[in-house]
Amino acid sequence: MKRPFFTIFLAILFVLPHLSINATALTVSAKHAILLDAVNGEVLWEKDADTPAPMASTTKIMTAITVIETLPLDTEVSVPKEAVGTEGTSAYFKEGERLTVSDLLHALLLSSANDAAVTLAIACDGSEAAFAARMNRLATDLSLKDTHFANPHGLPAEEHYTTARELALLSAYAMNNPAFAHIVAKKSYTCHTSLGVRTFQNHNKLLSFSKDAVGIKTGFTKKSGRCLVGAAERDGVRLISVTLSAPNDWNDHISLFHYGFSLFGISEKS
Repeated sequence: MKRPFFTIFLAILFVLPHLSINATALTVSAKHAILLDAVNGEVLWEKDADTPAPMASTTKIMTAITVIETLPLDTEVSVPKEAVGTEGTSAYFKEGERLTVSDLLHALLLSSANDAAVTLAIACDGSEAAFAARMNRLATDLSLKDTHFANPHGLPAEEHYTTARELALLSAYAMNNPAFAHIVAKKSYTCHTSLGVRTFQNHNKLLSFSKDAVGIKTGFTKKSGRCLVGAAERDGVRLISVTLSAPNDWNDHISLFHYGFSLFGISEKS
């Protein structure tokens, strides 16, 4: 299914020229980075933004928006045995534990729970492989030509990669979905499952470090290094920032936000 808004968004992005900036005006620790005006699609700053690289748990941006476009949020899901004990960050769900798709999305996007990713994938399509195929179809619909998914969680795989530019485009698309944007802006979330009360804390410290931050997602593996997608809003301007392989990612994004808003002559919030 084609997304008319995003087709227009992409057209604007690639027609508008990149801004010419002094190379010393902004530096980041990231190997790959980009700053995007999410309102009109203009690239405000970039650094090696078109080289494919691993994305770690920022994968879950695609996982989440794919799920949101597939299943009603109030659908009750039972955690399958395949999800229990999934490698990496986990919510430690129990086999047979029941909770809603919305609850699982909070575990996925706030606590980066890999077992939530597997549970959602199986709820949508019966297997991780089938769900990854669905993710790749959406990537194709969004004209993401240098992005490919092998799983729903972002653990290392040879055929699992993106670029800073395409991850920013994907994130801008996801943030236009109210349910997605509402979740990633939360610092924590508490829910009741069939086995009791669970609380998920957001790993994204940008929500505390910046008054303007409204999302989005962290990621890390030894192969990818530190990955981070940020979103910030001020006076009607929404910025999307992406850093891949960034030792000092929090400061990178604060600098990107400051630079981006300065281009619009918007003063910092008091």
